[in-house]
Amino acid sequence: MPDAANSPGARPTLRDVAQRAGVSAMTVTRVLREDSRVSAATRERVLASVAELGYRPNTVARSLRLGRGSGLVGLVVTNLANPFYSRLALGVDSVVGPHGLKTVIGNTRQSVEHERDLVADLVGRRVDGIVVVPAGGDQRHLAQAAAQGVPVVCASRPPVGFPADHVLVDDHGGARDATERLLALGHRRIGFLGPPASVHTSVERLRGYRETLAAAGVAADERYVRQGPVDVAAAEAAAGELLALAEPPTALFCSNNRNTIGAFRAVSRAGLTTALAGFDDFELADMLGLPLSVQSYDSDELGSEAGRLLLDRLRGGARDTPPRRVVLPTRAIQYGTPRSLR
Repeated sequence: MPDAANSPGARPTLRDVAQRAGVSAMTVTRVLREDSRVSAATRERVLASVAELGYRPNTVARSLRLGRGSGLVGLVVTNLANPFYSRLALGVDSVVGPHGLKTVIGNTRQSVEHERDLVADLVGRRVDGIVVVPAGGDQRHLAQAAAQGVPVVCASRPPVGFPADHVLVDDHGGARDATERLLALGHRRIGFLGPPASVHTSVERLRGYRETLAAAGVAADERYVRQGPVDVAAAEAAAGELLALAEPPTALFCSNNRNTIGAFRAVSRAGLTTALAGFDDFELADMLGLPLSVQSYDSDELGSEAGRLLLDRLRGGARDTPPRRVVLPTRAIQYGTPRSLR
């Protein structure tokens, strides 16, 4: 009968290692658990067999048998095409990775239904915890996961209808700062580009924009507001609509990096000198050749803060503490010489 460990594509088992080393399966298990009762000679023989066969223990199955978690942390985001989320993922992994936890990423495509399915799948796979950028206001599935003992941390957007740790950016304050900078340059017809109204960051940044205009005595013109674009192409089309108005805005405030890039393309195609202010810095922003100010923050830090909050819950150190809220500040960065109307 052929050796299963040598069959093409076969994954070596614990029994294969035991047979190769001439010991029992229990002895192999004890060696892998670093049991001090196993002799040095036996340990050396077993580890040599492990290396020769390329054996890797099925940690998920073992954890399930022991009634423990899987050693996995779920990260649920809305748009993997946006580099912001890759930086967020790096931040989470930089904190949980050194503690033996692996990060598994799921993409919801800004759909609550997809998010619900993803979270249910992660809970079914016994993840130790979940970091999520909620796709919308219906978060009953997140509340259910938390009620089942899976710690949930929200990033970039707050929990709705249930208590949970969360890390946010100062969306409102950053939007006020960006709008104030455009007003200081003399602009009064300022447009707004942002994701759908169901997105917390879009709502808060639009609120900051409107409040700042009102404080300056400038009437907000709803013709200049576009909420909805979630990718560069849609943002370019929306900006093009604004620029084609009989009396177009002289400046645009774009509430995320996808909208800023889309607006830049629209302005460049139209050959206009429309001033741009954005939220979220992005690579090559300094190479666009167009004056641009952005409200920047560290998206890695957003992820690492979320990872720290989750790790605290997993360790039990924050078991009796109420939900914690962390808000990261923004800072303005100016690329090129700003265009003033004064």
